[in-house]
Amino acid sequence: MDGETLIRPKEAYHAKADQDFRRNLGIPDWSVRQRLALACRMLSMEGHGSGLAGQLTARASEPGTYFTMRFGLGLDEITASNLLLVDDDLKVLEGEGMPNPANRFHLWIYRARPLVQCIVHTHPPQTSSLSMIGVPVKPSHMDTSMFFEDCAWLSEWPGVPIGDEEGELISNALGNNRSILLAHHGLLTATTNIEESTVLALFMERCAGLQLRAMAAGVIRDLPPEVAREAHDYRLKPKPVQATFFYHARAAMRAGHAQALG
Repeated sequence: MDGETLIRPKEAYHAKADQDFRRNLGIPDWSVRQRLALACRMLSMEGHGSGLAGQLTARASEPGTYFTMRFGLGLDEITASNLLLVDDDLKVLEGEGMPNPANRFHLWIYRARPLVQCIVHTHPPQTSSLSMIGVPVKPSHMDTSMFFEDCAWLSEWPGVPIGDEEGELISNALGNNRSILLAHHGLLTATTNIEESTVLALFMERCAGLQLRAMAAGVIRDLPPEVAREAHDYRLKPKPVQATFFYHARAAMRAGHAQALG
């Protein structure tokens, strides 16, 4: 502009970014079953597997029904076709085998949060390590700002979560947050879609790893609240979250996990 610097309000750039995201970031035509199976595979690739521990669930089309993993299979073995369809009491409606009995606490979250469509619960090493020393998630980096004021902390372990008591406790502790760190246990994310729940799980493990390293080196500095809230909202814009999910999905398929779609 003839040597003049053009300065616009930051809101204008947010609006432009939203338009560009909608125009340029497409979404593959994958079913709920396929997306959930791919989520399992990508989480496995990122170190979230812990034997048979952890569960992923997603609402199915009929009210009170859910897709979940078959107990006995690890994250790296899940396919769209071996997922189970269960009801609100974990009775199998479609598929062979049984769900993990610990899925019961997911049902409490779904009942309390009608908008939640997918729950991811895993025991990855760095998040689990953080949970063992009784330290809540402390987002202090742009990459982990999606957890700012949006990650609950359950400070006491209620035991193996196969009963209604644990379900009620975990659901109440989660509240309206998207994520929670469970003491002596692991992580849980609960959001309105599979992509967001999965991406949050991936980044919580990254957050825990960064936090543990920073704690070993010094004192973690707090983020300024105003810019942290802006970063939280920006990092959780739907289109970039979807793009992040599909980036990891492509990596999983390149690594031989394309059978998850079958």
